[in-house]
Amino acid sequence: MLAVTTLAAPLLVAAAPVTSTGWASSGSVDVTIDNEHVVTGELAKCTVDGPYSARTQGGETGDVAVFGFGETGCGRSDAVSIAQASGHRFETTVLKRYGGPALSVRTYSAKCATTATGSLGEVEVGTVGGITVPAQIPPNDRIVIPGGPAGTALATVILNETVTPQPPDGSLVTHALHIKLFPQGGPASGDIYLGTAACDPFGKK
Repeated sequence: MLAVTTLAAPLLVAAAPVTSTGWASSGSVDVTIDNEHVVTGELAKCTVDGPYSARTQGGETGDVAVFGFGETGCGRSDAVSIAQASGHRFETTVLKRYGGPALSVRTYSAKCATTATGSLGEVEVGTVGGITVPAQIPPNDRIVIPGGPAGTALATVILNETVTPQPPDGSLVTHALHIKLFPQGGPASGDIYLGTAACDPFGKK
């Protein structure tokens, strides 16, 4: 397994009663292909305010993607919120209709936890098929899949994606893997996420 840890930039604020928040999802699909919109919402979503855990047996999302078993767990202990998600045996063949590869991920997970002034994120990604993944995954590692019209990309795959607001406020959203279809425009658009965990020490999100 490949494991990486990221840290959201801390924000120093005056001490005041706050309640941290967090949520997790094993995956989601929101894409438009040949004018057909396919959306799943967050699969097996949990939050630190409940539901505290969830599972999905997986299945096919149209002819876009296949998810295997996934589960999540969320909770709060005193001031600390923790959210985590995992999934198995994901595959998408949507790029094959445009001459691209089938993409598969055997296992993946994402986890986050709040601290007094920020959030920590961690992801693990197992065997990935269809693209070459580095032995050590840096934050926001972007892999471009070529073959789109006029030299554009069919898709980008972002591993260990960490999203923090600007200016930073201590919150963090991390995705184990993010597939963005035709990022420069084309016959399809939208996003597929595997393993999402979001934390906010100050409870604004």
